[in-house]
Amino acid sequence: MLTMPKNMQERYSPLYFLASVGAGGLATTFFMYLMFWVPHPGRPVPVFEDIMAYFAKAGIIGQGMVIVAMAAIAYFVYLNLRLLFWNLKEFAIFKKTDAYINHQKTNAQTQVKAQALALAMSINALFIAGLVFVPGLWGIVEYLFVPAILAFLAVGILGFRNLAQFLGRVLVEGGFDRANNNSFAQLLPAFAFAMVGVGLAAPAAMSTIPVIQGISLITSTFFFVTSVILAIIALILGFAAMMKHGAAKETSPTLLVVIPIVTILSIVLIRQDHGLHVSFDLHSVSAETLMMLTVALSIQGVFALLGVMVLRRQGYMSHFVTGTVKSPGSFALVCPGVAFSVIFQFFINKGLVAAHLVDKYSLVYWALTALALIAQFAMIWLLAKLNSKHFGSDVRQSLVAAE
Repeated sequence: MLTMPKNMQERYSPLYFLASVGAGGLATTFFMYLMFWVPHPGRPVPVFEDIMAYFAKAGIIGQGMVIVAMAAIAYFVYLNLRLLFWNLKEFAIFKKTDAYINHQKTNAQTQVKAQALALAMSINALFIAGLVFVPGLWGIVEYLFVPAILAFLAVGILGFRNLAQFLGRVLVEGGFDRANNNSFAQLLPAFAFAMVGVGLAAPAAMSTIPVIQGISLITSTFFFVTSVILAIIALILGFAAMMKHGAAKETSPTLLVVIPIVTILSIVLIRQDHGLHVSFDLHSVSAETLMMLTVALSIQGVFALLGVMVLRRQGYMSHFVTGTVKSPGSFALVCPGVAFSVIFQFFINKGLVAAHLVDKYSLVYWALTALALIAQFAMIWLLAKLNSKHFGSDVRQSLVAAE
């Protein structure tokens, strides 16, 4: 049980928004069960009716899978929203403190982009919950795409506003501390814009109205490109600083942030490909999707090796996760594992199975799927561990004592 601390003021950090993002991401990992194991003919995603139809005729294992998936989605969407609303309240208080004013004069100013990231994640999580739990939603889904696009655009504008404050300061006044940029912390804006882009790409995959699909394709491409540009800049700056000064221990989890960014951008491309196929007569073959996902996994593998090597040498886990020291940035560790679980499910089903390299539900299929499930449940443990550490009952007691 979480007992969220109240009125943290200067003790708050915008990086706590990553706790909400992690919970929303875990809801997505359970949606993958329904996405790839529940038939949904004529639809790109499963909806309530598809799930109930499968449940009615499935065996005990299939029914158990549906129950676990739906219960987990409900729980993690709830947790996502609870953490989001707590963050929004505490962030509003934090903005009134002197600590926030000083925060906005440092490299850490881009941490504010975690707010836009969390908002975009929550919109995606709510859409998943709607598909899974709301009967008849697919009959009115076309009416939901316009407000959904507007909501994501509003989050995107918020993200650009925050980014403009940072870039306006450092590009006009200077003051960017290159020595203390020895991590990939500046990837957070790219992460946020990628999350906005994947939300905007959803109508391309689900709508049947060409105008809606066109708007979805154009807007999601804009945020896709923005994310890629910002990611390249952040990687160059971060690598240069780390090669000279070494990786900062507290922010070393950011070395793995490339993994969720690549997963999200890959899903953008998959969603766009479906829209181009349905309404614009542009067809891709399964081999192209397989190769795209293989490249994405290869990029993730390189950064996973780099990040894990640095984290192990620094003893990060024993210090900030299982140890006594608390760091809001440790929640960034949840996102890479979640992202790997999701993209590996796509790699298996949209890549290997679609290209006829692996038979669906074969022994090889389940052996590979087990890797995605191991990553998923490891991240459930990690998020529970971090939530207990940062939001457990002892945290509230210590804060009350401090006051």
